[in-house]
Amino acid sequence: MFQRRYISFSVYALCILSTCYLIPICSCVKDLVLAGIFPITGKGGWAGGVGCYPAAQLALEHVNNHSGLLPGYHLTMHYNDSECEPGKGITILYDLLYNEPQKIMLLGPGCSTVTTTIAEAAKMWNLVVMSYGSSSPALSDRRRFTTFFRTHPSANLNNPAYIQLFKHYGWQKINIIQEAEEVFVSSVENLERLCKQNKIEVVTRQSFLKDPAEAVRNLNRSDARIIVGLFYEKPARLVFCEAYKNNLYGKRVVWLIIGWYADNWYEVDPDKDPDVNCTKEELKEALEGHLTAESLIRNSNNVSTLSGRTTEQFFNELGSRLTTKPTETPGYVEAPLAYDAVWAIALAFNRSIQELAKYGKLLEDFTYSDEFTSQVIYNATQNTEFEGVSGRVSFTSEGDRIAQTQIEQMQDGHYKILGYYDPDIDVINWENGRPRDRWIGGKPPRHETLKYPQFRIVERFLFWSMVTLAGFGIVLAICCLIFNFTHRMRRLIQLSHPNINNLMLFGIVLCLISVILLGLDKAFDTLITNERFYMLCQARAWILMTGFTLSYGSMFSKIWNVHRLSTYAKKESKREARRSAGRGSFRNNTSFAEIRTFSSLVQTQKVESWQLYIVVIALLVVDILILALWAGIHPMDLAPYKFPPEKATDTDEDIEYEPVLWQCASPHDTIWMGVIFAYKGLFLIFGLFLAYETRSVKIKELNDSRFVGMSIYNVVILCIITAPVSLIISRQHNAKFAFVALSIMFCSFLSMGLIFVPKIIEIYRRKTEHSDSKKLEDSIPSREEEEKYQKLLGENEELKKQIQEKEEKIKMLQGRIKDRASERARLTLEYQKSKEAEQNVSSSSPKQAETSGENMVVPDRVEQKRHSDSALPSSTGA
Repeated sequence: MFQRRYISFSVYALCILSTCYLIPICSCVKDLVLAGIFPITGKGGWAGGVGCYPAAQLALEHVNNHSGLLPGYHLTMHYNDSECEPGKGITILYDLLYNEPQKIMLLGPGCSTVTTTIAEAAKMWNLVVMSYGSSSPALSDRRRFTTFFRTHPSANLNNPAYIQLFKHYGWQKINIIQEAEEVFVSSVENLERLCKQNKIEVVTRQSFLKDPAEAVRNLNRSDARIIVGLFYEKPARLVFCEAYKNNLYGKRVVWLIIGWYADNWYEVDPDKDPDVNCTKEELKEALEGHLTAESLIRNSNNVSTLSGRTTEQFFNELGSRLTTKPTETPGYVEAPLAYDAVWAIALAFNRSIQELAKYGKLLEDFTYSDEFTSQVIYNATQNTEFEGVSGRVSFTSEGDRIAQTQIEQMQDGHYKILGYYDPDIDVINWENGRPRDRWIGGKPPRHETLKYPQFRIVERFLFWSMVTLAGFGIVLAICCLIFNFTHRMRRLIQLSHPNINNLMLFGIVLCLISVILLGLDKAFDTLITNERFYMLCQARAWILMTGFTLSYGSMFSKIWNVHRLSTYAKKESKREARRSAGRGSFRNNTSFAEIRTFSSLVQTQKVESWQLYIVVIALLVVDILILALWAGIHPMDLAPYKFPPEKATDTDEDIEYEPVLWQCASPHDTIWMGVIFAYKGLFLIFGLFLAYETRSVKIKELNDSRFVGMSIYNVVILCIITAPVSLIISRQHNAKFAFVALSIMFCSFLSMGLIFVPKIIEIYRRKTEHSDSKKLEDSIPSREEEEKYQKLLGENEELKKQIQEKEEKIKMLQGRIKDRASERARLTLEYQKSKEAEQNVSSSSPKQAETSGENMVVPDRVEQKRHSDSALPSSTGA
């Protein structure tokens, strides 16, 4: 009985409690409403809402079923599809905000382009925004996005991982292709700054809006090897289709792209991607070996999270809610981020409720003008930290998620995890302690074709041939020096100024030595170090210019003095001719006397050796001054000239041979060469003019002047040809060396032959024919004999002048005799005519008789004229 009553009482009490407590509890649960925006449909962009919206719904169920979270509240969400379009997204925002019920916080949107617009406007309604799929680095700007948080790590977090990958594989040059979206533009700018800090060169940066064809072709033209690609999933298929068409893949190329695409994103659906003209197999071939980097959005520790579930359990539950296969679901990879975003909001609301209670306020009373409640929610979100299915969730002061970066590689069409980048210690932690990468060809691609320098050197046969000829020329010059020294006492040698000829021979030796120096190059780097090559460049210029000045300057000094003496003789001969004309000579005979006087004066002129030395020294001083200024201001050194690379035909490796020609060069060497060419050009042309002017002049004191003039002709012509041609063929090392060497040697051999061969022939001819008598004649005369010889020459000239005067007088008298004879003949002819006229008159009148009498007087006049003329020569002769 007691037991029955107890049971009845218990049932009654339970009914009372149900009536008093259960119904009030149900009526006290309040809704906390979120505004959700998800990119689910639309053309282009990221349709991650397909996978992220189910994850968010699953999170709402788990939060509402959690006993210790949001007591007395029920978290709900009103959502809409933004289609990843900024304009559509802002319209949806207005609809969600201005339609009941009141929204307390905003979840999403997933696309960075939409998030940028909405997050910047949300502060106008005091709304805190929690994004699950926006990675744009621009969203980290707290001055612009004051109430923004995200569980998706910033795209900039991938850039330090890229830098470590570049360092690991030794890539010093990269190329970038990006879609023209703000998220990618900001990320690329950050990557470029990091590359600059780490001395990694960004070779080219290409961008595209819709069609990536031209951008990919530009990458191919720039021979891109390491390519970083930043674009959404759909444009990615277009990019790699163009890469396949342009052969921008394989063992020489590696792509690094975003890692948050679906695992089978490259599988083409003709209905969804009609613009992609490549098959699945072609895209798979182009993608083989590429690397991806994405912030770690999956808890790799497989531990129980705040929701009481592991990551695997979460994905199992999510898979049952999807209408497509997980690998074919956009946003499936990012689903943990949406799930943890809802949990982060729930934790922030839970803390905000407690904080607002201190001030007697309720979270559900939030309005869009309530700045205080908005700040409380912001602070609670900022301090939120928990273990989620995407990993450890916490936020920086900019609202960014802190996370590691996962690095993967596609191998045989599947992504394999290589390691994780830890931003705290700036290190990549490889799986199993080392990267399990796999490359086409067995090794990672290089950032550029490996170029081996291939030194262009003078052919050895050509070099030694020229050296042999130059050595032979040096021996000949030494033989000529010996000849000059041996026969220095002979008059024939003395009158050619042997010391000047010795200077010329010494200059020729220097020029021939320069031929050897011009052929020395990198083939002799074992003997000549880089420091000595600097000295070699200086030696080439100094020796060649000094040798040219000594050799050509010696010939120039002789021809200069010949011209000087001939000019002096011409003036003196004109002066003597004017004196003769003043003594009665006629003008038509002056030129003959002038020539005779010029010839005699030229033959008697003396040439002092010091006059020749001064000319050579003056030219040498100018050369030394120019060379010293050149060496002091812009010294020459060995500089490489690189030719276009040549593909290696002896190996399949990515190797090119880069021909390099080492040449002596200096800053502004064109200016210095112009100065030297101008100076030497005037020097040569003036010498040519002097040689032409004195081509018919002979001077006893310079008995080889005609041969010197011939040598100058040849030297000038060869130099005028050699200088411009050597500049034109300066990159053709063999041709230039052969041409310059042959020109120098030809000038040297020709000059020695013209000046010394006639002397050698003459001396040895005299030796054989008049060995005894010519010895005396060739000996140097004494001072008394020289004075006597000069006196006899003076007397001979005086006698010649007197004979010239007598001959002129004789010619004058002969002229007068001819004039008288012609006058006499004229008078005789008149007389005969008058005689004939007299005989023809048959009769004469007295008047005619008088006329006849007068005409008879003519013979008497003629006779008188004859007598006077016959007396003239005898009187003149007396």
